[in-house]
Amino acid sequence: MSATGRAEDVAFGRQRSIPLAQIEPGEEESLPRRKRRIDPAPYLLLLPSLIFLLLFIVWPMLQALVLAFQSSQGAFTLDNMRTMVNDINFWDAFRNTLMLLLIIVPIQVVLALIMALLINARLRFSGFFLYVWTIPLAISDLASGIVWLSIFTERGYINSVLNEVGLRETPLSFLSYENPTGIVTAIVAAEVWRATAIVMVLLVAGLQMIPKDFGEAASVFGANGWQRLRHVTLPMLKPNLQVALILRTILAFQVFAVVAALAGRTMPVMAGEAYYWYGNRNLPVAASYAMLILVLSIVNTAVYLRLLRSNTQLA
Repeated sequence: MSATGRAEDVAFGRQRSIPLAQIEPGEEESLPRRKRRIDPAPYLLLLPSLIFLLLFIVWPMLQALVLAFQSSQGAFTLDNMRTMVNDINFWDAFRNTLMLLLIIVPIQVVLALIMALLINARLRFSGFFLYVWTIPLAISDLASGIVWLSIFTERGYINSVLNEVGLRETPLSFLSYENPTGIVTAIVAAEVWRATAIVMVLLVAGLQMIPKDFGEAASVFGANGWQRLRHVTLPMLKPNLQVALILRTILAFQVFAVVAALAGRTMPVMAGEAYYWYGNRNLPVAASYAMLILVLSIVNTAVYLRLLRSNTQLA
């Protein structure tokens, strides 16, 4: 094609698919260039979420950061952090929070994985079980704690059943300060019941994105169910496991309402101490607890992002 013919095509708005072999050197500049148009629709859809994050998360976070390191005169100080560390309940709250995290999160992940695999297997009544298992998502933390308080209290359902069947006349004191194991058991049961469904939903979404061809190919080569789960399903489920662990760990650091309903001040946790210092009108120390929770959440998120990288992220 001559340069004159190409110019006519451009002038009349006609665009032709020209093989690269037919383009002579130096004539690339005469070819029509398509201007890339930026579609504003995705950005407009993200705008409400961005405004929400800025107003209700980023801005309060910055205010808490300023309060944690600011004296009453407005100068930079570490006195608030010292007050927090020297608090009589600080180390107990720190230890209890980490202990609950190390117990609750693994139990929730294992249970959620089993539930997700059962749902993904499309067994009979799997849709019904999915509905039932997600009901606790509609229940708040405090309401969940009150529900389990009615189960574990001395006149609760467990002691009533034991008394009715004649197994025990004297009620068990699950929530007594003299029985820390019973308190931890009640809190773990309430948290596992309330929040396992969050992890399950994330894992079900990940399982449904895994092509069935991979599992069928592994079966052809003689892999059993456990081998398919270990070498096919779990590696491809890493992104969803990563998100689920990050979300549950952050929420575990913030556990408070369930603990307050079941144990009160008997078992201090960091989020609870932040609340009580806020109630005592000492906002800087409450902000210091909030900053510590934020730092621990960031550190754990970085660890999860490092240890659970998928093959795409490694590449």
